[in-house]
Amino acid sequence: MRPEQYATIPLENILARLHSLRDWIDGVCLTGGEPTLHTDLPLLAQKIKRHRFLIKLDTNGSNPQRLEQLIETGDVDFVSMDVKAPLDPFCYSRAAGLTVNLEPILESIEILKRGKVDYEFRMTVVPGLHKEEDIQTLGNQLRVGPRLILQNFNPENPLDPRMKSIVPYDPKVLKKIEREVQAIV
Repeated sequence: MRPEQYATIPLENILARLHSLRDWIDGVCLTGGEPTLHTDLPLLAQKIKRHRFLIKLDTNGSNPQRLEQLIETGDVDFVSMDVKAPLDPFCYSRAAGLTVNLEPILESIEILKRGKVDYEFRMTVVPGLHKEEDIQTLGNQLRVGPRLILQNFNPENPLDPRMKSIVPYDPKVLKKIEREVQAIV
């Protein structure tokens, strides 16, 4: 991806477009890369909120200070946090493909579990990378019941071309596992 090859769309144009769709949409999802890395994210969220749109934030949990700021100021209405694997440094780093400091991830999880904003945790399940035991371990670590959502890996357009040959979990099997981990509270 090369974002610099695309024109920047002024925020006023985006807000005008949102208003033209007001009868069709009521919210905006802030996503892509990791939105909390952008220092102007709170300002963007406030401008969108002023126009009375709900805001969903997708995050990997790596910036708990910004996450907490957005929650405390009421600038987000729902947070969806991706969790890559069981919450131990080896598993998490292996799933992320790079060394991950789990401290900010764990802090973000605790911030969300306080319940000041509606939230969910999502895990994209990749065969060969995640075994059923890994999913059960994460379910036991989080203990959030139906707030843990399992997403099946899609090999169609992975960042790593070697992953194109991975066959996703059978959807029925994955749904069964999801029901089991959602029963853990």
